[in-house]
Amino acid sequence: QVQLVESGGGLVQAGGSLRLSCTASGNIFSIDDMGWYRQAPGKQRELVAGITSGGSTNYADSVKGRFTISRDNAKKSVYLRMNSLKPEDTAVYYCNADIVPGSTLYRGRTLQYWGQGTQVTVSS
Repeated sequence: QVQLVESGGGLVQAGGSLRLSCTASGNIFSIDDMGWYRQAPGKQRELVAGITSGGSTNYADSVKGRFTISRDNAKKSVYLRMNSLKPEDTAVYYCNADIVPGSTLYRGRTLQYWGQGTQVTVSS
């Protein structure tokens, strides 16, 4: 069974930094796009940053210049380095990945997986 496990959230003061990590495990044939989303209380889940298997990246306008997404394909991991954090960055952050499971049950289909979420709280 494929799983995404996140780590690295926490409480930080405004202006501080955090690094989120997410690792995929299980019977995996390949991993395509990976990304980070966030959801603040009372708001819809939004894309924070995405990265393709080739390393191309995209960011929400609100985090450009402050956040950096990266991945290590050998470790099946994606990371989000968050600098100059603001109170409005407070949210639950979710890892997302498009994965082709190794099981023949899925016949090579790409499925979307989500992590359990990690809380990031930025105090003013």
